[in-house]
Amino acid sequence: MTDYRLHVEDKGVRDLCEKGSIGLERESLRITPDGHLAKTPDPFKDEEYIVKDFCENQTEINTPVCDSVKEVMDELKKYSDIITDTLSDLPEPEYIWPFSNPPYIVNEADIPIAVYNGKDHYKQEYREYLSERYGRYKMTFSGVHFNYSFSEDLLRYNHLYYEEFKYESYRDFFYLELGAKAQAYNWVVVALTAASPLLDSSYVEKGVLGFDIFNGMGSTRCSELGYWNYFTPILDYTHISNYAESILSYIERGLIRSAAELYFPVRLKSFHEYSPCSLCEDGVSHIELRMIDLNPLTPYGIDERDVEFIKLFLIWLAFLPALEMGAKEQVMAIQNTKNAARYDLKTVNIMMPDNRSMRATDALGEVLRMMEDFYERVGDNKTHSIIEYQKEKLVNPEARYAWQIRKEFGGGFVEKGLKKISRV
Repeated sequence: MTDYRLHVEDKGVRDLCEKGSIGLERESLRITPDGHLAKTPDPFKDEEYIVKDFCENQTEINTPVCDSVKEVMDELKKYSDIITDTLSDLPEPEYIWPFSNPPYIVNEADIPIAVYNGKDHYKQEYREYLSERYGRYKMTFSGVHFNYSFSEDLLRYNHLYYEEFKYESYRDFFYLELGAKAQAYNWVVVALTAASPLLDSSYVEKGVLGFDIFNGMGSTRCSELGYWNYFTPILDYTHISNYAESILSYIERGLIRSAAELYFPVRLKSFHEYSPCSLCEDGVSHIELRMIDLNPLTPYGIDERDVEFIKLFLIWLAFLPALEMGAKEQVMAIQNTKNAARYDLKTVNIMMPDNRSMRATDALGEVLRMMEDFYERVGDNKTHSIIEYQKEKLVNPEARYAWQIRKEFGGGFVEKGLKKISRV
């Protein structure tokens, strides 16, 4: 198996490894002061970095591409404040719901499909198709997507070890290998950012509002109850054309309508639109991690320490040897994702890439130790506090967001959530 990882023994690589670009996407629902989904049209038509997602009342921030965690968090805060100010100035003020799981839902009419006119009408038609296929309730789950690209300086430097390939081909191989490793280990991010243990009863029983549902999940949207295809996609990581063809094959067989319907925790994205053709023609520009819950314990939906950790996690993966990611390994990776979404990680196992089955808490501890050892080896002491913050969630379950949210908002999930946001 050819290995396209970053070369840790090369000081030039180590000096450049933390240079990269970050973008965050944060989805949230607009709600009324009484905890119902807003029925108003999207009020952010003139904002370049604020868009709507599946439904008219699902507002999404797409930050500009930034060169540091601090910069991207500043952008997230800026656009969050714009949203808050705009909603508070409406004739009938609205709030942003800070949880991944929705508040009260009376019926499907509370979830109006996003409206698009003119040349963009196809976006509305696609959402209508999704509504028919998966149901509207599931579309209300919201979260954060983390987009990352390694710097051109780093990849061109590391390309010196692979000069038998053109640079563009090497870059594709690098991201393909990174995508496979990220898929194998994506459960780590799920376990550490799970923050959606509570549902309102109206999500599971139409018209019954105001009762808490705890289903044993720390992250409902990443669990088996979340947003998944009706089959487990198997992707080909051997070449970018094979990767694109494996996505295209599901479209041609009618299992999905487009690449956007492939509900995988990890995506490889191109420089332009997200499609199999664009991946082949333009190459891979960055990797996207899609499994992060909204964190209502922070004012902007994600803790800066988690953003720092996810960046370190991707860098660590980029230095790991290549992994075998055939059909069996990919099926296990998806099951690991769903297991890591459980509330109590001591009750489930994770299948490691070397086929060891470990209790999820032990597997998570092993990964964090490997990351810690790696960063000590490369002499980066700045990472210690970031990894220690994640280790505390492992040592003390009450440090996990899902446990804190259940304690703070249980016994009146929506009502207590409304009290929290009305005080902000």
